Amino acid sequence: MHRRSLLAAMAALPWTSQRVWAALDVGERAPDFTLPAARAGKPFSYSLSGALAQGPVVLYFFPLAFSQACSIEAHSFAEAMPQFEALGASVVGVSADALDVLERFSVQACNGRFPVASDLALKVVGLFDAVMQTRPDHANRVSFVIAPDGQVIHVYQSLNPARHVERTLAALRQWRGAANSGLPKKQ
Repeated sequence: MHRRSLLAAMAALPWTSQRVWAALDVGERAPDFTLPAARAGKPFSYSLSGALAQGPVVLYFFPLAFSQACSIEAHSFAEAMPQFEALGASVVGVSADALDVLERFSVQACNGRFPVASDLALKVVGLFDAVMQTRPDHANRVSFVIAPDGQVIHVYQSLNPARHVERTLAALRQWRGAANSGLPKKQ
């Protein structure tokens, strides 16, 4: 098969924007991590297990603080924080940006509403297989919803920042509905 034919055949496959080639998939356990983070400009140490002890966590990876798309996404998460909080969930963003950059980003783009964590070494990005293939020194734009028991209940990957908030909120609502109905909490 010629390369052009192969590419055309691959393009015709039924891929969706939710299809994720990640090490972690729905039903798997998220690895715990601790990273330096900032919220409202104040540095602190963020622990996933500590956050999960309080409820579900939306963990989203983003490529570059202060880029247009990442600023839009952070602002969208900030505006939706009352909805996440009503579902008992917290949000954390992770990128390979330095902590001093994220301190400013946490104020300007996140409006002080949720923390952003610095993964300069890309260790956590690697654990979640969230490395951007075209720029391996950056995180890809991928969001995980993690239940309090550490189980991944939703994964959404798209470089378009527009639907991450919508998709993660829908996953939390579905998970909460299943929990309240006595059904299994898997998506």
